[in-house]
Amino acid sequence: MAKRFEALRSRWSRSFPPNLARLMLLSCAALWGGSYLLAKVAMAAITPQWLMTLRMAGACACMFILFHRRIMPALNRSIIIPALVVGLTYWGTMITQMTGLTTIDPGRSAFLTASYCVLTPFAMWVVSRIRPKSINLVAGVICLIGVGFVSLKDGRSLSLSVGDWLTIATGIIFSFNLTCLGVYTKRFDPIAVTFVQFAVSGVLFLAGAVLTEPAPDAAWLAPPVLASVLYLFLGATMTAQIMQNIGLAHVPASQASIIMCTECLFAVLFSTLFWGERLMWSSLVGFALIFAAVLMSVIRPTRHSLHRN
Repeated sequence: MAKRFEALRSRWSRSFPPNLARLMLLSCAALWGGSYLLAKVAMAAITPQWLMTLRMAGACACMFILFHRRIMPALNRSIIIPALVVGLTYWGTMITQMTGLTTIDPGRSAFLTASYCVLTPFAMWVVSRIRPKSINLVAGVICLIGVGFVSLKDGRSLSLSVGDWLTIATGIIFSFNLTCLGVYTKRFDPIAVTFVQFAVSGVLFLAGAVLTEPAPDAAWLAPPVLASVLYLFLGATMTAQIMQNIGLAHVPASQASIIMCTECLFAVLFSTLFWGERLMWSSLVGFALIFAAVLMSVIRPTRHSLHRN
């Protein structure tokens, strides 16, 4: 029976249409892009850390149900330090992004967050002593210029809000989170590492929510809020992750990275259409430069693979 299953899986893998896999990756990017807008809607009623507590609790529950046979053997003393490192950096990534998103538009948040693609090679230099290539240096400069254009107020003076700075911090912290994940998933089961990352960050979000944010109330049960939370959990987390994994198995990494980085384009599209985000000429120039820098970083990737949890 096992051999027959493996043969069927191998035949399915060979016959899976590459264009369908590309479409799944594009759908994955669209789901992530929509998550900025839906998180903004949810946070009209739910504070950032309570929202992330719900997302992490749901992700951990589903992962444990589906993969407990792989997770349980890995839960020993040796994974404590990796769990703390990836959990803390993921918590830092999401708390800065969600807090920043409360004060800036979804599309702006998406493009500033996308700077992590450019910053990751430099984080690898710090953590793993792997020097970035010259193309990464050029991409970094272009990204910095792009952020400068985004920060232009009324097209004239430079001005970054607290939300902007928090979102830039998101890109920095996320680059270190990805670098650490790249290191630890070579030593431990990737599913187990992802699980402990969600678990540690979930505990931190819960503690922060209890200590610093208002308690849950009836506003959480409003239909738009519930729909947004379900989208963030079932769509942007579970469904997108499954489609990403299938797509990556049938599309070359270089192509997949380019397709997935269209997330920020979808985010600004949805924000413009459904949120009413207004785009100034300086923002459009800045977004174009940041996106160009991201493409430069993923077309000729350094020794890491871009992925999203």
